[in-house]
Amino acid sequence: MTAQHSPYASEHSHPIARSMTTQLRDVRKKLALRVLSEADWRQWTTSGYVVVRNAVPQDKVQRLVDLLWAFDEKDPHDPSTWCAPQRREHKMLEINNTGMLEIYHHQCLWDTRQEPKVYDAFVDLWDREDLWVAIDRANLNPPKKVQGDPAGFIHWDANTALQPQPIGVQGVLSLRRQGGDVGGFQCVPGLFEHFDEWLKTQPADRDPFHPDVSGFEVVNIDMAPGDLLIWNTLLAHGVRPNHSKDQVRMAQYISMFPADFDDEAQRRERIESWRERTPPQRDAFPGDPREWERKNAATAVLSPLGEKLLGLARW
Repeated sequence: MTAQHSPYASEHSHPIARSMTTQLRDVRKKLALRVLSEADWRQWTTSGYVVVRNAVPQDKVQRLVDLLWAFDEKDPHDPSTWCAPQRREHKMLEINNTGMLEIYHHQCLWDTRQEPKVYDAFVDLWDREDLWVAIDRANLNPPKKVQGDPAGFIHWDANTALQPQPIGVQGVLSLRRQGGDVGGFQCVPGLFEHFDEWLKTQPADRDPFHPDVSGFEVVNIDMAPGDLLIWNTLLAHGVRPNHSKDQVRMAQYISMFPADFDDEAQRRERIESWRERTPPQRDAFPGDPREWERKNAATAVLSPLGEKLLGLARW
């Protein structure tokens, strides 16, 4: 798969829509809203994020929670097991020791990806039905043994110096409570809303991945299990550390992007990854050195919707 045809801005970034020219905040809706309210849509276009409450039923959430504990060989009732060293170093050094779980294709992950309400939320935001789901992983974030800056960090996952700017979304499904001392997602909606004006005040050599947020409010987002948060890739965001005494934060990363069925190389790579339970071929995903999924799980059964979200069937 060549860089020219890849939906990724680089080998380790989030998928973007190369065929679109209209930023998502400027989309004029043609399809009726399925999940979002009008207020949700206004927040999405002005603040750059939206929370879909109860996007996934609690029974599916709990099955995934149980799976992640088993996958990571940790006992939910024994905190002494929670802080074991990660099994493989990341090429992207910034995500070392952040609780990433290199599990990608288990049935429990596909059950949430192909949940109709999850899909419909992304249809609302993209204003189109022909979507593929990003092949991503999960996270298990225990309390920090050594507490650092409670404010966490703020960044973009896309290069905001590019012209035209990247068009994409990112998403996270909460599996345990997020908020308060447990930490979780934070963002700077004021910077998203006033980015063009802010840019005029910045030096020519500004860091396009780490903004100066002076004068802007950093907003913390509380989430319950089953809530799905989706944000525009151009929204500056970050994660507050887990400074609780005995609570683990757990999540699955879910996002969708316009399907490209004509990109046969990418489509075949996605199908092979699903069928063989192997990681995506990008730097952000080092894979599990134990090959736990290949040894302990069968190829996930897909619904008719799931087959389209993977690329196995056409829209």
